[in-house]
Amino acid sequence: MEYLGEHPVPAGPLAVRWLSLEVDPPEAGALGRARAVIENAGSAAWRGLSLSYHWLDERGNPILWDGLRTPVEADPGEGRELDAALRGPIPPGRYRLAFDLVDEHRFWLAELGNHAPELEVEVQPRSAEDARAFLGDAATAPDWHERAAGTHREGYAAVGGSVDWEGGLLRRPPPELEPYAPEGGRNPSFPHPLVCPSLLPPLEPNAEIAGLPAWRPEGDEPWLYDARLRVTLRPRSGRRRS
Repeated sequence: MEYLGEHPVPAGPLAVRWLSLEVDPPEAGALGRARAVIENAGSAAWRGLSLSYHWLDERGNPILWDGLRTPVEADPGEGRELDAALRGPIPPGRYRLAFDLVDEHRFWLAELGNHAPELEVEVQPRSAEDARAFLGDAATAPDWHERAAGTHREGYAAVGGSVDWEGGLLRRPPPELEPYAPEGGRNPSFPHPLVCPSLLPPLEPNAEIAGLPAWRPEGDEPWLYDARLRVTLRPRSGRRRS
């Protein structure tokens, strides 16, 4: 996808001329790349500016306003070719992708009258082919793998759910598993690690809960807890109780 076209450039200290844009076909939630060729068309040097982007719906309403930042510096009249990181929105679908320069905590250059080019983008489902399930001793529900793959395709790199403890009345679940009771639905603000997660590479379990592999959210990869993604844990026979 490329952008090439004429547009008005405001007079003043901070002005940008957009010469071209190219975006790799994005996948939902996945890290991709964009390439931009821009020129400092103003009278002031660019210091402390970054290239960023907004994901908008088809009516121009913001879905994700603050995209990843790529620093850019240029003196008046200088051009720059930028290779920028870009993360796809969730879920897949048709979006408008708007680019702009931002002076952090101050303003976007579009607020000063600069043109902010937009591209019509079809965001594809994220590939779930390489997903790995880290289940330990837990057994999965019949729909577990397909439900996990569907959530990955929505854009989430890490997916985890609830734990159904089949210890009976005499063997209560370990207290660490209490937050994972099999009730409720999706919780994007779940405050605990994901137990028995399905992870896309290069993610690996980085924690352990009640002897089960777990992933504690880190970095900026999108993740989701869904209680409907249920595994079953049975006490091991002969396990000594404290």
